Amino acid sequence: MAQQHETVAVPGHAGIDIGGTKISALIVDDAGEIRSRGSVPAPAREGGTAMADAAAALAAALAARAGVRLRSAGVGAAGVIDHASGSIRAASATFVGWTGFPLGAELSARLGVPVGVENDVNAFLLGEAAAAGIRDDVLGVMLGTGVGGAVIIDGELRRGPHGAAGEIGHTPGYSDLVCTCGQIGHLETLASGTSIGLRYTERSGRDVGGSREVAALARDGDADARAAFHAAGRALGRACASAATLLDLPRAIVGGGVAHAWELLRPGIDEALHTDAPVSGIPLHILPARLGGDAVALGAIETARSLVLTAAS
Repeated sequence: MAQQHETVAVPGHAGIDIGGTKISALIVDDAGEIRSRGSVPAPAREGGTAMADAAAALAAALAARAGVRLRSAGVGAAGVIDHASGSIRAASATFVGWTGFPLGAELSARLGVPVGVENDVNAFLLGEAAAAGIRDDVLGVMLGTGVGGAVIIDGELRRGPHGAAGEIGHTPGYSDLVCTCGQIGHLETLASGTSIGLRYTERSGRDVGGSREVAALARDGDADARAAFHAAGRALGRACASAATLLDLPRAIVGGGVAHAWELLRPGIDEALHTDAPVSGIPLHILPARLGGDAVALGAIETARSLVLTAAS
């Protein structure tokens, strides 16, 4: 009788991206090769426990499908993170029962491995910087429903004493419009996907939705749509130039859904870099992200790997 051999699971890590509408995850082996990926709807209105259940079930199923034995998991989650405890310190009203939820501990209990929790924009920048081989200083900006930011200094993610460093979306001085946070003139009032849609409606009188619809109109030659993207790009460029001046940054990486219309943002960015360049005279390179929807999960895996290394040392 032929002897049967059991398939030996290879060691690896899970990266999980928890958003308000979708939870995505991917599994990599120890060499960093992606073995599987998938997503499920996010039960954000059902509370933290439901979110943890959904995230853990997705990661476990993907690992089993890929024949990977998890050694750790990393999570990129919306909100301000308490890194000492792995809990959510603050979050938007989209996430019911999210503030104060001990996400790291809850996922660790479900998956049976160490879990690192990182803010989603921080995780995005970690993933993009690793993919680009950046080992020094870089600003990260995500243009989505809102505008988020993160910064790496001397190769290390700078979180700040309260976990809120890099929040460039809520810096003032770009308009006289009311931001989603209630304050006036923040970058988010021009550069978020939601705001691009609103600014187009103000210009044209037509309500077409968010930035994706406006981008389609701009590509068809609609002058109001092009103007909305130009204003977004110019504000983004000015914000990056301000950050570069303060921190002596040579580059910024821009991701999120709005960045898919990079050719529409670029003219405004270039104009801002011409009129408001850092006074150091050192060129600031503002680049589109490379990893697409995988960036947050891959960055979260960078956090997960550090847990394994710390435990082994």
